[in-house]
Amino acid sequence: MRVVQTSQVLAESKFNKFHRLVFLWCFFAIAFDGFDIALYGIGLPLMMEDYGLTVVEAGVIGSYTVIGMMVGTFLLGSLSDLVGRKKILAICMTIFSVFSLLAGLAPNSTVFTIMRIIAALGMGGLMPAVIAVMTEYSPKKNRALTVATMYCGYSIGSIIASLIGMYLMESLGWRFLYWLGVIPIIAIPFFLKQFPESLSYHIVRNQGDKIASILNKVDPKGNYQATDDFEYNSVKEQAKGFPAKKLFLDNRAVSTIAFWVTVFCCLLMIYSLNTWLPKIMQSSGYGITSSLSFSLILGVGQIGGSLLGGYLVERLGHRKVLVTMFLIGSFCFVSLSLTSNLLLLYVLIAIGGACTVGTQNLVNPYISEFYPREIRTTGLSMTVGIGRVGAILAPILIGMLLASNLDPKNAFMAFAIPSLIGGISLLLVQERFGSFDKVRNKPITYAPIENEGIGVSK
Repeated sequence: MRVVQTSQVLAESKFNKFHRLVFLWCFFAIAFDGFDIALYGIGLPLMMEDYGLTVVEAGVIGSYTVIGMMVGTFLLGSLSDLVGRKKILAICMTIFSVFSLLAGLAPNSTVFTIMRIIAALGMGGLMPAVIAVMTEYSPKKNRALTVATMYCGYSIGSIIASLIGMYLMESLGWRFLYWLGVIPIIAIPFFLKQFPESLSYHIVRNQGDKIASILNKVDPKGNYQATDDFEYNSVKEQAKGFPAKKLFLDNRAVSTIAFWVTVFCCLLMIYSLNTWLPKIMQSSGYGITSSLSFSLILGVGQIGGSLLGGYLVERLGHRKVLVTMFLIGSFCFVSLSLTSNLLLLYVLIAIGGACTVGTQNLVNPYISEFYPREIRTTGLSMTVGIGRVGAILAPILIGMLLASNLDPKNAFMAFAIPSLIGGISLLLVQERFGSFDKVRNKPITYAPIENEGIGVSK
């Protein structure tokens, strides 16, 4: 019997059709997550007229939605390490699909808010699980770029929502956007058939046949057998105990708090922009179609920041790239409040997208890789869950600013502060205590130990 280090096999694998299948399903899931999250800000101007809402009331509804996402992140995201990430992803897609449809059918703002909060449970739970799965199965060589590219699906979803809003919302109404949110539920049966469960989930349950089947797809030349020892004892030992407590063990406490502050700041900026950007630009004198075009440019910037940032991370490391992006974001938001030139506004909005969602896309795999695999989803779920407090505050704070007598564009000035704080907090992350996978120059070989019945990797 040989000992197979599954994490090493995954890290040293080459991207093939199995990885592509995981990537495409994760991309699909996060794209509709981004689509559903973007709906509120895009449909908000018409919805406010329909329901007779003030800007403060609209901000409160947005914050209630984010509370639902926070609960979903803590509850469903953390459960994925226990019941399986595949099951959680299917549950999350079902929840936000069904209740987005029901939100579009709501007769009043109260029913809409309730439906939106329930849908938000699925939106919040999906993100940590999908990132953890993509991080687990991505080859180490291009992991940061692969995860960042996958998470571009979030921005693609928001761009599609913006385009639909620009060209169809005025004729079909804001409710039509929410009706489209039901599409993912159609794909659930295919997802359950094709998508793999996390290897760590199978290892803890001694499911050697399923582990061997997955690894033979990851590494077709490995000839893995159900009788191999997939480090069952060590993985089970590591999985013991309360996962959340482990975030503060083994010198990880300072880094955990630093990640919490960073994600808090990042989500504060992201949800401020997602909720209020169309309204800010409309209040600044742009029509609905023109104001929604800024959301489209924001999405393009998010994708550009994710891809360029992922490329640079492979060469310079996460922290250097992320700190730089946060600092650029600070200057960008100050500049947005000072200019009225349309072309320059588009450029700055794109940079703002790169330095908010683009930055978050790179922070996510950084956090996921930092923690050991048995608490990987828990670590990301707790971090994003704490960060959701910033997302909860964002719609209310910006709504209060817009309700004052200040120029609407001056609201951008407020984004510079969390951008600066987020960059500073990353400097406190102690990478030497992280559990980052290492890729060896020599391929893995295995030698049997006849007396012991196990193998050692060389």
